[in-house]
Amino acid sequence: MSLVRRGNVFDPFADFWDPFDGVFRSLVPATSDRDTAAFASARIDWKETPEAHVFKADLPGVKKEEVKVEVEDGNVLVISGQRSKEKEDKNDKWHRVERSSGQFTRRFRLPENAKVDQVKAGLENGVLTVTVPKAEVKKPEVKAIEISG
Repeated sequence: MSLVRRGNVFDPFADFWDPFDGVFRSLVPATSDRDTAAFASARIDWKETPEAHVFKADLPGVKKEEVKVEVEDGNVLVISGQRSKEKEDKNDKWHRVERSSGQFTRRFRLPENAKVDQVKAGLENGVLTVTVPKAEVKKPEVKAIEISG
């Protein structure tokens, strides 16, 4: 089962099977390097704790200067970056190239309880961790009404 995307924004509430999942990947513009396209869809985990929404992305070989974390349109978390291709020497003879390079961008629509003004991000050992604190759920105030009669 996959989660449906609306536009380029991840919708965690669209939890139903999409028969067209994967069909549109072939519409991604062709690049001269297939590995570039492989990195374009950086995989990111999203978990919710009682205190925050936590996003983790495996970005081996990416420096913190090559990654951007932004909030756009008030509640869309955008994680983007680029892993540079290694310099090639004309005398090198490659036997296999499996590591990817290129640009990536992922967008996630945050729920209403996200405190977007307090987002924190850190990159350690090739893992980007973005923490979005959650606002406390306010319990509705209950006012007792005296019944006359």
